[in-house]
Amino acid sequence: MRYIDQLDLAGKKVLVRVDFNVPIAGGVITDDNRIRQALPTLRLILDKGAALILCAHLGSPKGGPDPSLSLAPVAAHLGKLLGQDVPLAPDCVGPEVEALVAKLQPGKALLLENLRFHPEETGKTPEARGDFGKRLAALADIYVGEGFGVVHRPNASVVDAPRAAKVCCAGLLMKKEWQFLGERLADPGRPFAAISGGAKVSTKLGILKNLLGKVDDLIIGGAMANTFLLAQGHAIGASLAEPDLKAEAQAILAQAGDKGTRLHLPVDVVLGRSAKDAAAMGVVEVAAIPEGAMALDVGPRSVELFSKVLAAAKTIVWNGPMGLFENPAFAAGSLNICRAVAANANAVTIVGGGDTDAMVHAAGLVDKFSFISTGGGSFLEFLEGKDLPGLTALKECA
Repeated sequence: MRYIDQLDLAGKKVLVRVDFNVPIAGGVITDDNRIRQALPTLRLILDKGAALILCAHLGSPKGGPDPSLSLAPVAAHLGKLLGQDVPLAPDCVGPEVEALVAKLQPGKALLLENLRFHPEETGKTPEARGDFGKRLAALADIYVGEGFGVVHRPNASVVDAPRAAKVCCAGLLMKKEWQFLGERLADPGRPFAAISGGAKVSTKLGILKNLLGKVDDLIIGGAMANTFLLAQGHAIGASLAEPDLKAEAQAILAQAGDKGTRLHLPVDVVLGRSAKDAAAMGVVEVAAIPEGAMALDVGPRSVELFSKVLAAAKTIVWNGPMGLFENPAFAAGSLNICRAVAANANAVTIVGGGDTDAMVHAAGLVDKFSFISTGGGSFLEFLEGKDLPGLTALKECA
């Protein structure tokens, strides 16, 4: 891939596809992490004497413009972060936009309105996307892919625009994502441990299968571990599980050893009557979950066993909490695993996914991790071994 710090930007107009799909409540951005992560690239462009044109989406408009999904709050917030006014264009293509871009001076920024106000942006085929990507690319001299959170989507601004651009490259954030996910994980330090948690095996099945034989240790927690406990013949009470995937879980258990991966499941769990309980019922071995009770977190013995595995690892990739961490009564397992990963200063530690990211921030341990990916779906699809169309497009046009 070619990167923006390899190019001469002076006097150029630069179109940057960012991922500014941030949470907004009452017109106020409640989490600006995705915006802040892109700032080094944006400041580089402005400091090098280029005119900055930003394009992004917000939410999922239904077939056309939706005032409630305007990027106006993003433009205002970005202006504060950059220390300059960032006007919002009335659209992302068309004569008015072209006129604004033509007047945009070096060192100044312009944010285009929500890309998804045009249905062509999310078309599933090149024909459905029409020439929308080409119209975006025509606005600038250089296209920069800087939204790792959208590279798994075959959207016009993600795949068609870079291919139609005069020059295209990846931004500094994309560079960092690729260095950690594409390069370091291609030749990881060993032992290589992966932690997979969350609610459902069905959403992580592809990841688990892809990791077998690639990682030395695979730790499974969260409600998805209940399906594996069921596959082992344990009664799991009223715990959340996917009985229809019992055979798949049994196959993964059988294949792990054959492929050289040590698979680690909880040996004890924290019980509750429901996800809304203000306090836990107690801790039991996985073989003693009573009828009517729910396993809502991994227990202290599980944390101890998992932590020993993590202390010996040289590479750790983590996606998904160990329990219902949103409820303080069932957050200890996730927080203690977070601390165990953070304590291993000798390992490359990579975190991805919104829940896991939120947990690391809640624990106040962000600076103790090697890298926190900005991708949600992109990160998961990468772990599944899938090609990400946005990355493919950037490589093709480099």
